[in-house]
Amino acid sequence: MDAKHSAAAPRPLALARWLLVVAALIVAIVAVGGITRLTESGVSITEWKPVTGTLPPLTEAAWQEEFDAYRQTPQYIQINGPAGMTLATYKFIFFWEWFHRLIARTIGLAFALPLAWFWVRGAIPQGYKPRLLGLLVLGVLQGAIGWWMVKSGIVNDVKVSHFRLATHLMVALVTMAAIIWTALDLRALARGEPRARLTGWGALALGVLALQLVLGALVAGLRAGYVAGSGWFNWDAWPLMQGSFLPDGIDWALGGLHALVNDPYLVHFVHRWWAWVVVAVLVVLARLVRSQHRAASIAIHSAFGTQILLGVATVWSGMELWLAVGHQLTGALTLAATTWGVHALGRARA
Repeated sequence: MDAKHSAAAPRPLALARWLLVVAALIVAIVAVGGITRLTESGVSITEWKPVTGTLPPLTEAAWQEEFDAYRQTPQYIQINGPAGMTLATYKFIFFWEWFHRLIARTIGLAFALPLAWFWVRGAIPQGYKPRLLGLLVLGVLQGAIGWWMVKSGIVNDVKVSHFRLATHLMVALVTMAAIIWTALDLRALARGEPRARLTGWGALALGVLALQLVLGALVAGLRAGYVAGSGWFNWDAWPLMQGSFLPDGIDWALGGLHALVNDPYLVHFVHRWWAWVVVAVLVVLARLVRSQHRAASIAIHSAFGTQILLGVATVWSGMELWLAVGHQLTGALTLAATTWGVHALGRARA
């Protein structure tokens, strides 16, 4: 085979490795996003500057300008201003939002530049170009959704909209899952195996987990993790909530559906008990793939087991930062493991 022909040959395994690296970066940004949320850093940067915003302020005058812009936000006027926030404190929350955006830019480059290189080299297998372009569009959309989310906390409220936060997180996780699925298809192609198909049980597993992730995002946006109570091994905080199975304080005035997505007590309650539906479905999924794909089965069990323990520990600790971030990080890993398992099941049935 001559050099020219070799350069133009499809390279599914190389593409799969590249995509899995991008998926790992998305897991990282989900964790950093958790820190950004828990430190209330999300609205510390009041403008979206995709290019010039790559660098943080480099002079004291530039820092003061950023701080002055933040001081016009409801969050500062109503909360941080009366609490006596200093420029030094502002620099701390600015860092986490800036770092979050920096990783987002890194992910964009890590996807777009190799995609262009593989495309020019003729290394993309037939039928995969539209899918890869779709993933690129999802990434661009995610950036726009992120700014749409931040704007809700700059103009309307002391915090970002919990609906917009949930949209932002879910688009990131859907993109990650789609990237992993594509990478696994490419690995199968490299081995001469058919693409996986989505089975009924696989769709159910992804569906119940997606609902749990949406509920988790609403819990985060509503600060609902704080409403259960706290204290290590305090059964009134978990498995009970404030000493009761169904907590007091749920506002039913606007109806059950409104409460389900807006009331922190009810959202937290549904999130913690829907988790066991997810566990039951994922146990079955893991058993279905265990014989042929033991590694995927182990990954699923390990991910949801760790996630449950971290969720309980987060509540007991009163939303300790590192536990809450670990809980969000492991949620992304649970989706990654589930996607692997669903893909493995789809390959077995193909």
